[in-house]
Amino acid sequence: MIKSLAVAATLAAFLPGSALADGTPGGGKGAKVTLVYDHELPNVPGKSIKGVLVEYAPGGFSEGHTHPQSAFIYATVLEGEIRSQVNDGPVTVYKAGQNFSEMPGDRHGVSENASKTNPAKLLAVFVVDTGQQELAFPTKK
Repeated sequence: MIKSLAVAATLAAFLPGSALADGTPGGGKGAKVTLVYDHELPNVPGKSIKGVLVEYAPGGFSEGHTHPQSAFIYATVLEGEIRSQVNDGPVTVYKAGQNFSEMPGDRHGVSENASKTNPAKLLAVFVVDTGQQELAFPTKK
């Protein structure tokens, strides 16, 4: 089921969506964040699946952030390489086709393009409360 969910969400990444504008929580220098899919789950009342395409320019990054307490996130790198750190875990580089997850309440301290010369993209698939509009909140420093 997770595999078919990821495939469906990956296909959704190529549909037009509304940009969430650079500089918004989850955005950052050289990061374009676009909501590409939003659908209520018919068999899980009150929950929705939302696909967010994050495109990083060479050297681009997202500011440190958290996500809603109701959010489970499954992220797949579509292009390039992404350097990521969740909570106090190791900083890991994920290549195209690799994935990672974030549990409700996790802190995403590092999310950036691992390359200074090539772009990178990832698709973050959220299972989140349907009424939740904000998907990322800046980490307090």
